[in-house]
Amino acid sequence: MQEYPHHYVVKADAPAEGTIDVSSKGLETLPSLAPAEFGGPGDLWSPETFLVASVADCFILTFRAVARGSHFDWNSVSCEVDGILDRVEGVTRFTEFHVRVTLHVPQGTDMHKAERLVEKSDHVCLVTNSLSAETIVTTALVVDA
Repeated sequence: MQEYPHHYVVKADAPAEGTIDVSSKGLETLPSLAPAEFGGPGDLWSPETFLVASVADCFILTFRAVARGSHFDWNSVSCEVDGILDRVEGVTRFTEFHVRVTLHVPQGTDMHKAERLVEKSDHVCLVTNSLSAETIVTTALVVDA
């Protein structure tokens, strides 16, 4: 890992009408528009969906690192996030992220340890730690045959 601070540079370009091209050096450019909730077409990524996707993606990357550091064997993980956007005191912002984690583990897994590692991943996820919204995590542990 590189020393801190890390810098992440993203650029957005747009004409007066139409899609916004979101790019970062070395990455595929992604088209973006307002979500349906704000009058957009709802068929492209939006700032709102990018943010909620960041929560899910970061949780999984964090879980991988936490599990690796704990020498924990697991088969797969999925993370579905429901981001709640609301108006609070005249400000539109995300107020909650409901994170639903489904962790598939092999038979004989220490289920208490699995729960602890999911909880630790929640506590050290840099994206949710950078946001003011509350994060509520629920976990489903599935023992694979």
